[in-house]
Amino acid sequence: MRSLPLADPGTPPLRGPVTYLWWIARRQWGILLAAVACGVVLFGCQAFLPYLTGQAIDDGLAEGFGPGVLRATGLLLLLGLVSAGAGALGHRYDVQNWLRAAFTTSQLVGRTAARSGAAITAELPTGEVVSAVANDALRVGEVYATLARFVGSLVAYAAVAVLMLRVSVPLGVIVLVGLPTVAAVLGLLVKPLQRRQAAQREASGRLTTLGADTVSGLRILRGIGGEQVFTGRYRTQSQLVRRRGEEVAVTQSWLDALQVLLPGLFVVALVWVGAHMALEGTITPGELVTTYGYAAFLAWPVQNATMMLQATTRAHVAARKVLAVLRVVPATGVRAATATPPPPGSALVDEASGVTLEPGRVVALVSADPDESARIATRLGRFDDEAEAATPVRLGGVLLADLPKDVVRERVVVAEAMPHLFSGPLAQELDVRGTGARDEVLRAMALADAQDVLDSVPDGIDGELPEKGRSLSGGQRQRVALARALLTEAEVLVLVEPTSAVDAHTEARIAARLAGSRRGRTTLVVTASPLVLDHVDEVQLVRDGVLVARGTHAGLLDGAAGPGVAAEYRRVVGRRMDDDAAAAPRDADVPEDLPAPALAAPGARDDHDHGGEA
Repeated sequence: MRSLPLADPGTPPLRGPVTYLWWIARRQWGILLAAVACGVVLFGCQAFLPYLTGQAIDDGLAEGFGPGVLRATGLLLLLGLVSAGAGALGHRYDVQNWLRAAFTTSQLVGRTAARSGAAITAELPTGEVVSAVANDALRVGEVYATLARFVGSLVAYAAVAVLMLRVSVPLGVIVLVGLPTVAAVLGLLVKPLQRRQAAQREASGRLTTLGADTVSGLRILRGIGGEQVFTGRYRTQSQLVRRRGEEVAVTQSWLDALQVLLPGLFVVALVWVGAHMALEGTITPGELVTTYGYAAFLAWPVQNATMMLQATTRAHVAARKVLAVLRVVPATGVRAATATPPPPGSALVDEASGVTLEPGRVVALVSADPDESARIATRLGRFDDEAEAATPVRLGGVLLADLPKDVVRERVVVAEAMPHLFSGPLAQELDVRGTGARDEVLRAMALADAQDVLDSVPDGIDGELPEKGRSLSGGQRQRVALARALLTEAEVLVLVEPTSAVDAHTEARIAARLAGSRRGRTTLVVTASPLVLDHVDEVQLVRDGVLVARGTHAGLLDGAAGPGVAAEYRRVVGRRMDDDAAAAPRDADVPEDLPAPALAAPGARDDHDHGGEA
């Protein structure tokens, strides 16, 4: 067996399902031909067994247990052994073809989802992407597992037709005409089955999307009393999936029934004609046995032909859904990288706003509109080339869009305001690049003031986080995400509201540790919190998407950039200062060694409320 997943799944054509399925076949032509060869040998051997049996009977009736019977018996034994070996080896290749095609499809979908960013959810429901991996990939692989037996059945059918013509021309004509007729009648059900399977697949994808949306937003639904509405929607869609499944099952049941009935009628007709010819002396008793053996054997190729039709139908539907995912254009990295990466320590500049991150400085970005400053910070990470074409960002004078995407991701890390955590061991969740030692992971947790997370997760750093880190509070999730960002040791680190869900004391500790750990490395923090602003090297004030002032936190408050700027800056950060002052009487156990701004906590923020999810 070849190692899976593949090192490189390739680049498939996206013209249509047939082209895609043919591309998959060419990618694994070696094992596919081996499987077909085994299928041909298996069914070829099976096709000759009735013929040799009839010959042995006629020789025995004519000569007794003579050389003819012994020769036929030996050949039967040899064919049986070869058939058994070909069947065992062929099954191995069938499974290998199935898994190879399924894994290739799954990898292509996963690669597209990883490269597309937000573009894939903008074009397709989540359920479509999930179903493409969970169901459609297996359907695509199934056709290659069935192909070898189908080709072997065709070879066996041709061999049987020739042998039957040698026994009797009328019987041979019945085989030549009857079997294709049976297959053609069964084929009439393929189109309706394909249409109904496509409808069922569409309804199932929508149900998966609706279920994922409902589960992820369950807390909000409970807050607004909307559980019953969404439960009703899910119930309605579930019933639609059931009805579509019943329609598929009805067509499938007719196909299964006819698959038994029609070959059975064919067997009856062939045996009836053969029996009358034996009574008339036209054929020998051995040839009558051969006729019956072929009548029974030919039900197997008919069944394989029907299975191939079903597998092809499902694979066609599945490939069309997979291609819908693969056609999604990634938000970044579409055009070829043409520029040479600038040397380390280069300045990062957002030309549209004028925001500049000079090497080695910890900078805060402040705006009266938090969304405005967050948009600027997000642009610095290059997440959508098309949308950001009008707002170019340069690293060392080179457009980010002209750099290889992996270079940008390695050198510039953006941690957004709404952190997403994944299930799995906490250590792996933190060390996403796999380069940090255990001590470094623990140090990052300490910098983010997240020691309580280690206490709350069973087995600490080696413990398991559930999906989306739902066992943690909003503040804990935010601090885990901050530790994860710090552990990347990025050349340029951009943090959007990294302390919005923690209390004032925790925020003060994080601010001091963050500034100290990133001192000498380029860092941008989007925040309006005085507790953080007091620790940074420089504050950049933005109004209407344009930089209007730069300076220290104290300098901007004191009017170093002019009285108008001071008044504007005070209005932005003053709200937080007023909130801190209002919250101060509620704080207890204030550490004496913290700076004065840490004595107050924003009343709306608490490490145990749900502020991180608002």
